[in-house]
Amino acid sequence: MLLKALACGATVETAARAAGVGERTVYRRKKDPKFMQRLLDLLEETNTRTRYMLTAIGPDTVKRLAGLQKETAPYPTQLGAVRTALEFGLKYAEAGEFRERLAAVEEMLRTNQSPPKRIILPGES
Repeated sequence: MLLKALACGATVETAARAAGVGERTVYRRKKDPKFMQRLLDLLEETNTRTRYMLTAIGPDTVKRLAGLQKETAPYPTQLGAVRTALEFGLKYAEAGEFRERLAAVEEMLRTNQSPPKRIILPGES
């Protein structure tokens, strides 16, 4: 229960209460490398699961967002949908570019190549 509370962002006080232990116990546990590794593993697992869930709902969410941009929707709704689409579209594009660049750097490191000042991706000049 303590690990789950901490992984969900609880404060030491709240996590201690949820786990039925004292705050000193929580601080002591947080000094234990094995406990902290388990916490990091749980955080990574939670992050991965959340990422997969968001990926799964992505297409439906995009369709709904596109529907909110239609002229039949109230203007404030259209404006909000357009802003959201632009904001997240740019973030999605940046994340994709970052993944491509990271993969290129990892490949260079794997093959002992020196990276150029700027990595040129396919389709760039």
